Amino acid sequence: MVELVSRPYARAFEAYATQYPNEVLCLSADLTSSCEIDGFRDRHPEQFLSLGMAEQNMMSFAGGLGLAGYRPFVHTFGVFMYRRPYDQLMASIAYPRRKVRLMGFLPGVTTPGGMTHQSIEDVSVMRSIPNMTILECGDATEVESICEAADSIDGPVWCRVLRGSVPRLFDTPIRVGEIRVLSEGADVLVVTSGICTEEAMRARAAFAKAGLSIRHLHLHTIKPFDASALLDHIHSVTHGVVTLENHVTEGGIGSLAAEVMADAGVGKRLMRLGLRDTYAHGGSRPYLMRYYGLDALALVKGMESLLGEEFDITEDDLDAARVDDVHSLVKAEAL
Repeated sequence: MVELVSRPYARAFEAYATQYPNEVLCLSADLTSSCEIDGFRDRHPEQFLSLGMAEQNMMSFAGGLGLAGYRPFVHTFGVFMYRRPYDQLMASIAYPRRKVRLMGFLPGVTTPGGMTHQSIEDVSVMRSIPNMTILECGDATEVESICEAADSIDGPVWCRVLRGSVPRLFDTPIRVGEIRVLSEGADVLVVTSGICTEEAMRARAAFAKAGLSIRHLHLHTIKPFDASALLDHIHSVTHGVVTLENHVTEGGIGSLAAEVMADAGVGKRLMRLGLRDTYAHGGSRPYLMRYYGLDALALVKGMESLLGEEFDITEDDLDAARVDDVHSLVKAEAL
């Protein structure tokens, strides 16, 4: 039974930020309770700044705080963190390499809010920005450790953060630059990140029963990335690589794997699973993951396509999926 942790970010951020009362500041763009920092605001107002619904100004302000020696943690939904204020993010934070920690909530299809709220191309955008580090949470342990991990970076950090009830899948915190090895099979390499890692874990027993030996990697650090370590894993499997991500297939971890394989001249097949040149509509997370091919069953079909054979694995053969409430008390702004 997977442990579910309620609002891990709320406790983790408060515990971390209060260690540095004169250095770490909490910035919010009018989504304070939705980013689980309302308790911090109430208990530590001297470290909290509300910038309102003005993300462009917030980015410039955060860059100025970085110049003054502070380490601001900026909180809002991921889409509002880069689509609206891209120029300010680039000029005031990334270019001068300010120590600004960009905590982007609602990555990919983790929200029922539709296109306006779903951050589906942020990894591809951030990967292209010089000086930018990218971290992504896959479970409660990584949510609990992302503040310390992000604050260890000498420069700006983009974080894909999970909120609400989050499963605990791992025992160890994020170690920037490392890859988690979740299984060490020899047939196919599966590379996942974020919420898709739990989906791949749901399929593990079914693959084993079908006689497939799967090597499974989880990425919490997307940039900088250890290409040589990934190559070692690619060389250790027989048939190829499948990537699964809560993101468009262009520019995310599927593209990362493709670039590494192309640069090294690796002649194995690669199957990239994710959102395929599309925006997602509104709906529950399980529904959206099934509809857009981001769940465990999509991984099974991707594996069949890679290997050119069918395994007769159905939903009943997979470990049970968790069902999250679309709305709850911890999502005060509803989306």
